[in-house]
Amino acid sequence: MHPRIPSGRFDIGERQDMRRSGAISALAIAAAVVVTSTVAADGSPGRGDDERAVEQALHDRQPTNVIVLIGDGMGVQEITAARYYQGVRNKLNVDRLPLTGFDTTWSVKPAPKAPYLPDYDPDSASTGTMWATGVKTLDERISQGPSSAIDVPGRNYESVMEKAKKRGQKVGDVTTAELTDATPAVQGAHISLRGCQGPADMTACAKETKDVGGLGSIAEQEVDNHFDVLFGGGRNRFTQTVTGGTDKGRTVVDSATRQGYQYVTDAAGLGKVDSRKPVLGLFTPSTMSVEWSGPAASTGKGNAPATCVENQRPANEPSLADMTTKAIKLLENRRGFFLQVEGASIDKQDHATNACGQIGETVAFDKAIGVALDYQKAHPDTLVVVTADHSHTSQIVSEDASGTGLPTGYSTNVVTKDGQTLTLAYNTAGYGGPGAPPVATPPSQQHTGAAVPVWAIGPRATDVLGTNDHTDLFHTLGG
Repeated sequence: MHPRIPSGRFDIGERQDMRRSGAISALAIAAAVVVTSTVAADGSPGRGDDERAVEQALHDRQPTNVIVLIGDGMGVQEITAARYYQGVRNKLNVDRLPLTGFDTTWSVKPAPKAPYLPDYDPDSASTGTMWATGVKTLDERISQGPSSAIDVPGRNYESVMEKAKKRGQKVGDVTTAELTDATPAVQGAHISLRGCQGPADMTACAKETKDVGGLGSIAEQEVDNHFDVLFGGGRNRFTQTVTGGTDKGRTVVDSATRQGYQYVTDAAGLGKVDSRKPVLGLFTPSTMSVEWSGPAASTGKGNAPATCVENQRPANEPSLADMTTKAIKLLENRRGFFLQVEGASIDKQDHATNACGQIGETVAFDKAIGVALDYQKAHPDTLVVVTADHSHTSQIVSEDASGTGLPTGYSTNVVTKDGQTLTLAYNTAGYGGPGAPPVATPPSQQHTGAAVPVWAIGPRATDVLGTNDHTDLFHTLGG
């Protein structure tokens, strides 16, 4: 068995020893006991889906397939806002997952050597590196270990997806961000600064360019890693010109096609690709379009309650659920696959204090979760894990606040499908200095350091139970 041990009690080596010992987590046993009381749909005694799911999770075996879904910035408040907006009695797909825990997400600060001091409020690069490689690192760093300073590259660590590729499995990376953004990058690249995304963006990573014998930019590395599926935005990073190595003078897209990739740029093209060759799908110049729009945030009480406007994604851009469906179809094979799927703009719309954008992206991400869960139900040897890279700023606050009880930052009031007002407040950005008035345009909000929820189903899903650390996911996912 692979029990999960709370991170604060044992070091990593001790936790791994306890997994190997065959001990079963008390939390897993408790979960199994609870679900044995389930009944059939007609009310008669029987084995429910949750009972079967826990039985699968308790089997000590490596899953054939792994699907990990990352809601960027999707902390407890963000998923709760989406749940409430859809109607409190209408469950989300994520609510179908039977096993839940929490992960801490702290990163580390620069130092000449270990021990490295903790940084409690991480970014997506450091947190992604944690589950991708099992290593704590500096903010801004992509699948490299920590070092004495942010401009000093660290040691490269192999990602769990690179390991799966070496085992002969097919692998895929899907996102609604630029494909070179931090979360997708941690699986297919190694670089000291997340901003070094294309060959023309390498000024701050001069020691890592192909010109000087390095691995090159994130875009170059993702293509050179020969992953089977790469779907997302960020076409502008891949149309930059390679400056060194075999493909010097070519664009990264040209490099990809030379290396055997099918290249598509819209939903119609995505529908035509097949599994005979790897696929690079770049559907927008930068981040993909958001699904919903709505009222802007404002200070204090905010706007008069308004309904979000849905179905705003352009028809030529595939949805995250469509990309997930296609990726699974392309990756499925007898040796198994590993797929990472990111709902990226939950975070980006949180930064922008865009409540409807944030909720819409969470709902779209939840539809992709539904695709994964439907596949898992038909293929129970598949492990599905859902989590967030870090928590974020939005808070559900009182709709009837007035006077001195008003939010001090920005807030938005939206009308839910229950016909009630849901008020989201944003208050993790500065106002420009002591005594300065609020800026006219909401400044970018900061992440928060709260632990994030983790949901799972399938073989080894009990690993997520309790409170753990994001580095532990590396082992759960097959690292």
